[in-house]
Amino acid sequence: MYTFLAGIALLIIGYFTYGKFVEKMFGVKENRATPAFVNNDGVDYLPMSTPKNSLIQLLNIAGTGPVYGPILGALYGPVAFIWIVVGCIFAGAVHDYLTGMISIRNRGAHLPELASRFLGKVMRHVVNGFAVLLLLLVGTVFVTTPAALLNVLMNGKVALFIIIAAIFLYYILATLLPVDKVIGRLYPYFGALLLISALGVGVGLVVTGQPIPELSFKNFHPAGASIFPLLFFTISCGALSGFHATQTPIISRTTQNEKEGRKIFYGMMITEGVIAMIWAAAGMSMFHGYNGLQEVIAAGGPGAVVSQASTTLLGAIGGTLAVLGVVVLPITSGDTAFRSARMIIAEYLNIAQKKLSSRLWIAVPLFVISAALTQIDFNILWRYFNWANQSTAVIALFVGAMYLYIAKKNYFVPLIPGTFMLLMVITYILNAPIGFGLSVTVSWIGGAIGTIILLALFFNAAKKARANNIPLEEDISGWNKVA
Repeated sequence: MYTFLAGIALLIIGYFTYGKFVEKMFGVKENRATPAFVNNDGVDYLPMSTPKNSLIQLLNIAGTGPVYGPILGALYGPVAFIWIVVGCIFAGAVHDYLTGMISIRNRGAHLPELASRFLGKVMRHVVNGFAVLLLLLVGTVFVTTPAALLNVLMNGKVALFIIIAAIFLYYILATLLPVDKVIGRLYPYFGALLLISALGVGVGLVVTGQPIPELSFKNFHPAGASIFPLLFFTISCGALSGFHATQTPIISRTTQNEKEGRKIFYGMMITEGVIAMIWAAAGMSMFHGYNGLQEVIAAGGPGAVVSQASTTLLGAIGGTLAVLGVVVLPITSGDTAFRSARMIIAEYLNIAQKKLSSRLWIAVPLFVISAALTQIDFNILWRYFNWANQSTAVIALFVGAMYLYIAKKNYFVPLIPGTFMLLMVITYILNAPIGFGLSVTVSWIGGAIGTIILLALFFNAAKKARANNIPLEEDISGWNKVA
């Protein structure tokens, strides 16, 4: 278990060291008022406490990503641990922190508006389409996966379509009502259930002495799937996820002080990394090898792994609670996915969201489209979700790099992981059956050429942006003065 325990230790150390470095590099302004006060509308903009914001952020970003992704990634062997730890500290947590903090500095803006400001107006339309597509896919995936788990948990006594309808009803309420009415009240309890279930499985692995494999760079995947670039799309939310860039603005609008950012944004990504380590370890150690794990996944999907592992380690009652913790993950990301989609569309069309009717006519079409998407094969949805997800992460990292370049700060912190994932994203879509289906060699060459071209365009735009002295933050001077 040395690799497993060392990985968790490194994640925690990373929060206190590299997280502190990133915070210092960005430059927190404790005396600058946040959007929670400047733009308070009682619906999306309002101040909430740090513990509440942290738990909501964790549940917003988690989904089934740090559970299902690492279980599928476990098929590759201990190399999955490396991506979770390195990716989380140097890519995912950096991505989440910069997205959240830059949003705070810019009226709680979502990624499309930030991309427009720092990468050019054309990118606003591109990223807006990417973000809404991603959120629709996330919302749909996070309806079907918890519904299937609940259906199994209840031994099929409640019809699947009834469970799906109930989840959709909850999503509608969470999307339309003020953030403190449903999300702010329920999430602290959901967060506690999530953390207790993950901790229970982690402790169970250690106490029962499960044979968690040690560090190896060998590819153990039974089907021979390549590590590069597939692993980086299989494990996303536990290491790096563009979906998070659509979620952090929800909390950037409720954060009371910039000094809370490292705990809320960087810290909760580290927490998600710990959850990912636990489920990757469970997948590697509990099913008699990688062929056994693949058989369970083939028979019942990652949900079957969750159910069997939880029951084996924690017994019937504890296992049920653990499964419920996993059910909570997608539900509490699905609701904020639809909420984010509503906010992004409203921001794009410049529609105020204080009136219920304004929220309603944007939200209803989203749910209609999502209901139709539930009829598509889950595996196809998941593949498109993963590519759209990591493409969005690349855009968010480049937004962070541009912000820091203009500010004359260490822009290599987001640019290095952003460039690496850009290469993976282009290579994947050139090679994958859902993309262009080119050969591996041609795809890598195309990925390298595409990455070099886009990097050159980035630096050209960055030099112009710095020369033009593009403003990095909203002017909030005099916001609290009585007219």
